[in-house]
Parts: sequence; C-alpha cells; structure tokens
Amino acid sequence: MIYIGVTGWGDHDTLYTAGVASRDKLKEYAAHFPIVEVDSSFYAIQPQKNVEKWVSDTPTSFRFIVKAYQGMTGHQRGEIPFESKETMFTAFQDSIKSFESSGKLAMVLFQFPPWFECNQDNVKYLRWCKEKMGDTKVALEFRNQSWFSDAFREQTLTFMKEEGWIHSICDEPQAGSGSIPTVLHPTDKNKTLVRLHGRNVHGWTKPASGKDWREVRYLYDYNEQELNEWRENITQLNKQTKDIYILFNNNSGGHAADNAKQFIDMLNLEYDGLAPRQLDLFS
Repeated sequence: MIYIGVTGWGDHDTLYTAGVASRDKLKEYAAHFPIVEVDSSFYAIQPQKNVEKWVSDTPTSFRFIVKAYQGMTGHQRGEIPFESKETMFTAFQDSIKSFESSGKLAMVLFQFPPWFECNQDNVKYLRWCKEKMGDTKVALEFRNQSWFSDAFREQTLTFMKEEGWIHSICDEPQAGSGSIPTVLHPTDKNKTLVRLHGRNVHGWTKPASGKDWREVRYLYDYNEQELNEWRENITQLNKQTKDIYILFNNNSGGHAADNAKQFIDMLNLEYDGLAPRQLDLFS
C-alpha cells in the first residue's frame, strides 16, 4: 500500500473551508490524506490530552508518523529539561501511548542533524535509542552525508536492517555534507518512509541562525517531470517493501498539499475510509 500525506496539518490553507478553527483542521485534513507527520512533537513532548484528541479526530484507518523530540536526536542546544536521557525517552514514550493503543502509530521518526556524523560514538547512540524505544517501529533519517559515503554506505544500510530501523529515504538539495543523496534501498520489508523536502539549494544552505531560514529552506514546488521521476522511484520501492509512507515537506509556499494531491493522481490512488468532506456553502 502507498500512503501519501504532508508534514503537519496547520499550514495547508488550500485544504480547509474558510474560517475553520485551528483545533478543527486535523478533522478536515483527514478527509484529504490517510497519513500525517506530527512535527509538534519535535519541539515539545506533547501532553496526552493532545494526542487523545488527534486520535479521536481521525478515522480508524488514519496513521501518524510522529517526529522524535529534539532532545532525543541532539538538535537541542544546551541542557535538556529532563533529569536524564532515560527520563526524556520515558516521557516521550508515555506521550505516544494513545497513538499506539489506537493502532494509529505508523512509526516514530528519528531525524538527526547535519552535525551527527558517521562515527563509532553515534553508532552506539543509535543502538541505545533503538533499545530504549523497545517494540515501537522507528524510522531513521540522516542529514550528514558521511553515512552514505562510499566508505560507509553499505555498512549504514546493513546496520539499519539488522537493528530494525526503517529507512527514511529523502529527496533534498545536494548541498554538501549537510545533505544526503536519495538512496533507494528499503531496510524493512514491511515499511519504508519517503520524505520530499524540495530542491531549494539556496534555502538549504541558508544559515539556521537567520530569522526566515526555515521558510526559505522548504520553499519549493515540484514540477511534473520531478514527480514523474518519483513515480518511477516508488514503483521500484514498491517491489521491495509492503507499505510506503510518502510525506511532502515543501510547506513554505503552500506547495506540499498540492504536490501530494498531484502525486496521488499520478499514481492512480484512491483511499477508502477518509473522513467525510466538509461542505463550504460559499465555494
């Protein structure tokens, strides 16, 4: 099965009826797509009441890809607001219980920063993370090119397969050591994650300290030729893994939702069990 969605549900205005409240956007989102990435969990471990609402707002067949908290992946600078890494992981696991008990958790995504290089200490940390997450399905995404260098590519993929990591395959600008190539190699026979970040090289290399760096980084609109390239890629991946979860992350200019819908049409996909569409009497 091929599932297509976007990252977050708050910023995709073309999906929603006029005047819809923020608290109701997920209900409308679930009428368009069968999956979503929860990115708010990266910035703060979410209260259980939030997760319970999100679960209740979506159909039975809906699935969540939950982004690991930034302290778990080394993005957070300075001291983490927990007594230890163990208590941080425990707090995160407690926060996703409703996702898991409802059967709506597709996976937790560990996305590591550009400074997380391929070295022995980081390999040990990945093993520790996987151990702490227990039976929860986890995906792994790198932002440092060293993991897929000629010297380490095959070892990285073998490690991910042996340790039980789902490969998060990326489409992103090729902009030096802080980006990774598209490696069409699933490491889990049941699940593969694909995240499409756009190809804005200028935005990707913009310093993270700049005020608008995030808005610029993901400002991109995939053209038909690029989406056709990915149609071929998905056809190839579909022969190697049972379920593929595809997320468009080119949100800055509002292109993600439109590109996702284009891609659904290109793959001739139809989803059963979506939420009912809201009617806009003035559309």
